[in-house]
Amino acid sequence: MKSGLRLLSIPALALALMAGVPPVPAQAQLRVEVSGVGSNQIPIAIAGFSNEDLSPQQISQIIRDDLARSGYFRLIDAGTVLSETAPVNFEEWKRKGAEALVVGSVQKLADGRFDVRYKLFDTTKAAMLSGFALPTLPTSTRVSAHKIADDVYEKLIGVRGAFATRIAYVTKSGGEYRLVVADSDGYNEVPALRSREPIISPAWTLDGSKVAYVSFEMKKPVVWVQNLLTGERRVVANFKGSNSAPAWSPDGSRLAIALSRDGLTQIYLINADGSGLQKLTSSNAIDTEPQFSADGQYVYFLSDRSGGPQIYRVSVNGGEAKRVTFNGSYNITPRISPDGKTLAYISRREGKFQLYALDLASGQETRLSDTTKDESPSFSPNGRYIMYATETGRQATLAVVSVDGKVRQKLSVQAADIREPTWGPYLK
Repeated sequence: MKSGLRLLSIPALALALMAGVPPVPAQAQLRVEVSGVGSNQIPIAIAGFSNEDLSPQQISQIIRDDLARSGYFRLIDAGTVLSETAPVNFEEWKRKGAEALVVGSVQKLADGRFDVRYKLFDTTKAAMLSGFALPTLPTSTRVSAHKIADDVYEKLIGVRGAFATRIAYVTKSGGEYRLVVADSDGYNEVPALRSREPIISPAWTLDGSKVAYVSFEMKKPVVWVQNLLTGERRVVANFKGSNSAPAWSPDGSRLAIALSRDGLTQIYLINADGSGLQKLTSSNAIDTEPQFSADGQYVYFLSDRSGGPQIYRVSVNGGEAKRVTFNGSYNITPRISPDGKTLAYISRREGKFQLYALDLASGQETRLSDTTKDESPSFSPNGRYIMYATETGRQATLAVVSVDGKVRQKLSVQAADIREPTWGPYLK
């Protein structure tokens, strides 16, 4: 291992990832801007949970924060504490304007864990919609709150929530680069890797256990895969020239990568252990930034074979590549939604690099960002949001936008640039 590289101690990283607690103080701050939702928001009241002061985190406040930043809910001030066993006066809550009500409690168990209980009510129908109990370690109370918010989101919106997921990104502060894993709201930062050399292009496996990335610690771009629970890492691609842009197949068995080993950069497939290299494209242009389709049958990629950078698609079995983007003369960094229906990418128009989404069936294109230096889009696992890197006031930050462009969030890290985001999968 090069002297310029430092791994977080394996036990600390493993415990933090499993429990959701940071070995270093959390520094992320989420600033939310919600626009364009109006009457589409569901009015909901989240009462204070009974005895939640016993837990390290205030469960009800985390749930409020999650639902507020989703853009789909309008929070009604509950102004009270209600356990899940207390009687509910539905008429009173309807008068307050709440169509849904969340109540719950926290109990400390003899073994040191907490029993977090919650119920969700439809006040209009005077009916319980959902509820469950979560045995929770003291280090996992924040995760339990996210899981409750996920359940509320799913029961009321009809789509699985993504609050209890993780994100990965790269920060630079001074001369140090860090590959960081954090909760979806930016809390509980865990540095998985530290280096004096650049780290780029992190990509999650669909089971959330590993991240592939490109490190320059060997004084050239090399593709690595790291197990996030054990800290074990290995080189997957270190061929002549540049090794870059790793992307996992849906089953996690192989990666699509970009290699310049034979001259011009082309797309290759390689097994997750670094064996079985297979060349996928052979053009007289630069082909890079591969991304598997949701079903694993195709690879989307960037190529300048038409005279300018555009996005193409080719079968994993090879053959003729078909052009996908036609609007604008400069379209890069393809990302496919989990349902395979939407392509996100960065387009340069009138000197601005901005995030766009393309409905692959209709060809309808939508500009999603109002910033001008966007890069590295990544879909949430439920397909409702896209995270991307951008700049605000000359500082590199992360932003999140809903696929309809109506909800926006910004995530910044104190005293550090933050780039290369990738949204992790649902964890089992």
